Amino acid sequence: MGGISDAESRRPPTPDTLATRGAPLVFRRVVIIGGGCYGSWYAQQLDRAMQRGALTADEVVVVDRDPDCRVAQHLAAGAYVRAPLSVEVCEWGGYLERWLGSGASALERDAMVPSPLMPHLCLEWLMTQARARWPERSISVEPLTVAPDIPWQRAAADGRHYVSFATWTCPVNCIEPARCPATRDSRDWSMPVALAAYAARREAPAPNLDASLIFPCTHRAYGVGMIDAGPIAAGAETLRSGANGAPWRCLVGTVSHCHGALGVLTIS
Repeated sequence: MGGISDAESRRPPTPDTLATRGAPLVFRRVVIIGGGCYGSWYAQQLDRAMQRGALTADEVVVVDRDPDCRVAQHLAAGAYVRAPLSVEVCEWGGYLERWLGSGASALERDAMVPSPLMPHLCLEWLMTQARARWPERSISVEPLTVAPDIPWQRAAADGRHYVSFATWTCPVNCIEPARCPATRDSRDWSMPVALAAYAARREAPAPNLDASLIFPCTHRAYGVGMIDAGPIAAGAETLRSGANGAPWRCLVGTVSHCHGALGVLTIS
């Protein structure tokens, strides 16, 4: 897995990375998925954001099954000055089951920091919810029947579909600003907007979806992208009401402005 260089980690934040020009962003809990090279960089950046008044959080939880992960080593060495950080030693899926299972209203000020190389955890969590509710029904991820109109895409053997507006290699710490650093021109695309139009398409060829659940990851402060936890939890209620007693096909996407992981959750 590629890392983030010391030069990149020391680079001062651009105006696009600053949370606000007034009051800081306020969170109850920020959950970082993975305590390796990416997770340690996110933890470092959140600590810097808190030191400089861009963000506050009651707690920052790093989830990793390795008790000696990089974040745990840095924590033991006293690397985090301001962030109220702890390491939860467990599998990602198990933690999400407990955390997101508390319901949308309890997660109003919670957010998840995903890793670029993690599985499609939002989709996996919704599948777990569906299997628990309907153990007798067939629940799977189907390939997209119609590809969205997005420049780069790849269908995986397990039915997942990966898309990007970038046909070039992006910097790992790109914050997707309004002016694209690769094209040096305005970024006139946004994956949530494009996928909403795709899911709503009814003319042929149509994707024939009953619903869509798109979870945007947006850059909040000092280069750290987050997904609000409440909408993920609320997605389980959409699933329960939509698939109650009837077959159901829902596009589930975890996306930034430029990139996305997709899957059609199918309940027969």
